[in-house]
Amino acid sequence: MCSGRGLYQAVSLPGAWICNRKRYDRAMPTIDISRVHSLPAPQARATIDQVAAALRTRFALQTAWQGDVLHFRRGGVEGGITLEVGQVHIHAELGLLLGFMQPTIEAEIRRQLDQHFGAAI
Repeated sequence: MCSGRGLYQAVSLPGAWICNRKRYDRAMPTIDISRVHSLPAPQARATIDQVAAALRTRFALQTAWQGDVLHFRRGGVEGGITLEVGQVHIHAELGLLLGFMQPTIEAEIRRQLDQHFGAAI
């Protein structure tokens, strides 16, 4: 963000701030977690549904399956849980306000994965 006298000239643009004619890129906070598993596909999908139910309750997410990806979103967060053979991958992009909660959100996702898929090696 801008500081000092230039603050009144700050203009928000998608993916950047411009302050006094200088561009400052700002990356969106992201969460990327992969976990190996040995569950058959139907059981892994049911397990992801359990994880998603807990995350829906805790973070008020909306979820929907599209193929092997459980998409989720709410104001300030969007992402998906991808089910692959032997692996589950979670990717989320957090908005500015939820970016401050990234450690809490990531810890809850890891806790749910540990509980349902077993602890990471």
